[in-house]
Amino acid sequence: MNDADVSKQIQQMVRFIRQEAEEKANEISVSAEEEFNIEKLQLVEAEKKKIRQEYERKEKQVDVRKKIEYSMQLNASRIKVLQAQDDLVSSMKEAASKDLLNVSHHHNHHIYKKLLQDLIVQGLLRLKEPSVLLRCREADVSLVEDVLDAAKEEYAEKAQVHTPDVIIDRIYLPPAPSHHNAHGPSCAGGVVLASRDGRIVCENTLDARLEVVFRKKLPEIRKCLFVAA
Repeated sequence: MNDADVSKQIQQMVRFIRQEAEEKANEISVSAEEEFNIEKLQLVEAEKKKIRQEYERKEKQVDVRKKIEYSMQLNASRIKVLQAQDDLVSSMKEAASKDLLNVSHHHNHHIYKKLLQDLIVQGLLRLKEPSVLLRCREADVSLVEDVLDAAKEEYAEKAQVHTPDVIIDRIYLPPAPSHHNAHGPSCAGGVVLASRDGRIVCENTLDARLEVVFRKKLPEIRKCLFVAA
């Protein structure tokens, strides 16, 4: 083999090695490109997932805040409605209290005297005591004195007992409300009866009767006024 043949064979080997190197380099480049794209896709998907999770978390927070705000607004509205209802009921009771004053007004003395007698009889029937202390307003003393004997006899007949000993206390119930005593204690009328030892008390004032009736009728009043609510 002469020098030309040897040189030719060496060149062929160099070309073959270079070709293999280029092919291998291409394979490595393609593989690296594929791995890079896969890794890049994984990173992008991971970031997308994090963004979605963060968005869902914030969306839930917003939803929770909206529900809390709605609940607070709803509760505030309910409180306002209940307060308005209470104010209306209170105003009705206040109006009824003012109307009670007409019962004991001097223009209605004959009606009020009969009412006082009925209240005394009712109180005596509740106490069923032989000796009773009666308390009334100072303005009502003469009216009470006028009906007391009749009331005692009516009680004795109904209870089938002897007429009781009833003493009118000189410590009086508060007077009717007035502009001069708007915030002080007051009484629209009626009587308070007690056993002589003070252990049993029957409060039969107009104010006390109104309180009892109002408390008893309150569910019915609310139903009539606020049936739609």
